[in-house]
Order: sequence, then structure tokens, then C-alpha cells
Amino acid sequence: MAHETRTHAVLSASASKRWLSCPPSAKLNAELPDTTSEYAREGTCAHELAEYKVNKLLGVESKDPTENLDFYDSEMEDCTDSYVQYISEQISQYVSPVVMVEQRLDFSKYVPGGFGTGDCIIVADDVLTVIDFKYGKGVAVDAEGNPQMMLYALGALEMFCVLYDIGEIKMVIFQPRIENISESVITVSDLLDWAENELKPKAELAAKGEGEFCAGEHCRFCKVKATCRKRAEYNLAIAQYDFAPPDMLEDSETEMILERADALVSWAADVKEYALSQALSGKQWNGYKVVEGKSNRRYTDEKLVAETVKAAGKNPYSEPEVLGITAMTKLLGGKKKFDELLSKYVCKPQGKPTLVPMSDKRKAWKNTANEDFQED
Repeated sequence: MAHETRTHAVLSASASKRWLSCPPSAKLNAELPDTTSEYAREGTCAHELAEYKVNKLLGVESKDPTENLDFYDSEMEDCTDSYVQYISEQISQYVSPVVMVEQRLDFSKYVPGGFGTGDCIIVADDVLTVIDFKYGKGVAVDAEGNPQMMLYALGALEMFCVLYDIGEIKMVIFQPRIENISESVITVSDLLDWAENELKPKAELAAKGEGEFCAGEHCRFCKVKATCRKRAEYNLAIAQYDFAPPDMLEDSETEMILERADALVSWAADVKEYALSQALSGKQWNGYKVVEGKSNRRYTDEKLVAETVKAAGKNPYSEPEVLGITAMTKLLGGKKKFDELLSKYVCKPQGKPTLVPMSDKRKAWKNTANEDFQED
């Protein structure tokens, strides 16, 4: 089954850090439509290429997907090559390993309706290896205590425990774009203890939409992060902090603010993004309006700009790039000469929509529907 057409469990392994930390968030997120991004689509393409290459390594006939990938470049080629090389090295340690690629894993014994897909599962002797390929490069992911990996491990264990006397499970995060290979080993007894005493009770709460809301780093990928009251209370607490005299902050108070600053900024940005999206859909916010944001002029054809400036006897480059508009204006002796030579190669794109107070002097858009702001 193609990656993009696969169904996802309500209590998915990939979102397990969130719903384990904040059980009622699972039901709220399930009620909202899924969205995707270019980063997610790029990751899907990388997984399809990786799956093809691992199958090729194993001698399994598979169609090369490169012609149909929306995203594909030399970096993806290199990263998937290194992933296959890693798997090859793991397999070579054993005499007759069982290797499964993009395997559906069922952990519904502990999580209602729980299932996921393991990128690569290797079973040999008394060791079960679960490998997860991650193409993201924003944050390094650690395999140690990783609930997503532990859920995959439970699903794989359920599949093979009857046939193999598995003693330990090796969990691997393979994240090639930031050269992160994180490995962690857990015994079967420790994994089952976690499943029974921590996972199962919280999963049951999450499935019912019950439990306590809890804000934290896990809010990052929550669909209701902009309107969640608990997250708002968590971040507004710093504004309500009763700072004691003297007038200047103590070092300990500054340190406390620093600890929360990034989370506070992230929350504020999420609220602003949500308010803007609602305004673009027609909602009127008291005291606010949507206007066209600022934009910078840019060249429409850098090659023609360079040729024109060269013909005028000037060097248009700040190697290896063409000079920017401000620097080019200075090079040509001022705005008049710049406009004379290059105005036809310069445009000012429409600014992105932005939500501002009514006091802002910029004119409000008469129609703030999404189509007014579609980018070319």
C-alpha cells in the first residue's frame, strides 16, 4: 500500500508522546481533519525510496518509484543509500535473520485500536531490532525511552514472540540528514512492565477522551495547540507571576523567564497563526483587520540582470551570487541609473496576509477569503 494512502490509528504511535502526556488531546485531534505539509510529503517520498532500496537489498522485486516522486534529489538518494547500508550491516551480524520492510504492527493489546508501521524489523536469535527511518532534520530524535519506538517494539514482539525466544529489543532511530543514529536496548520484561503499568492505563483514558490536560513540549504537533486552554494557562502563568521587590529582576527570576521564553514565543505565534487563518475564512476579530504584509522587491530574471549590468561595464556579482537590489543600486551610482537599466527586470510581489490592529494605517482587504492571498 502506498505510504500516502495508509490509514492512521486514533492513538497512533507517532503521536504517542502527546497523548501519553495529555490523554484527552487524542480525541480532540481525531475530530479535526488531517493536514499535510511539504516537509511531510518530502518525508513520504524518502520513505518510498528507502522501502524500494531495502527490498532490492533483500532480493524482493519492487518498482523503482523515483519517476513518480514529487520530491527527489541527490540528498535523498544519498540518505536512503546510507539507510540501506546500515540495515545491511545489521543483517550481516546474523546467520539467518528474518527481515520485514514497512510491516504493519498491531499493539491493540495495550492501546485500543492501536497499530502502526515499522520501517524495518529484524529478528534473529534472541534479539528483535526495530528501525525507524526519519527524514526530518529539525530536531534530533532519541531512541532512549521513545514511546513511538516502544509501541513498535510491542507490536513486533506480539508478532514474533511465539516463534522466537526474544530476550531483548534494540530500537533504532536512523536520521541521516543530521547524521543521527540513536540506538537503545530494552529487555522484554521492562518493555512489558511499561506497557501494563504506564501505557495501558493512559491509552484507555485517551481512547475515552478522559484524563487531565497537560501542556508542554509535546504540544508542538497538536491540532488544537492554538486554542487549548491548558496551554494558554501554562504560558500565561509567567505573566501572572508575582514578581517581588526590588524593581529590578533577580537573577533567579531572569533564569525562570529564560526557561519559559521559547515556549511562550511559540505559543504566541501559534495563536496569531490561528487568528489569521480564521480571519482569512471570514471571521471578524474585534479591533483587528487583515492587510497585505510587507514584501521586498526582487529580480524577475537574474541572468538578464547580470548581462545588462555587464554590458554597462560593471561587475554584477558578489560571488557566486548576483548583487542584491540595494547593493546593485549603489554599484550603478544611484536609483536613476538602476531604474534606467533594470526596472523592467524587477518586481514587487504581493505581501503575505497579516493580522494587525485597526489602528494600522494600511488598508484592509475588502474580501479576506483565502483565494485573495494565493501565491503564484
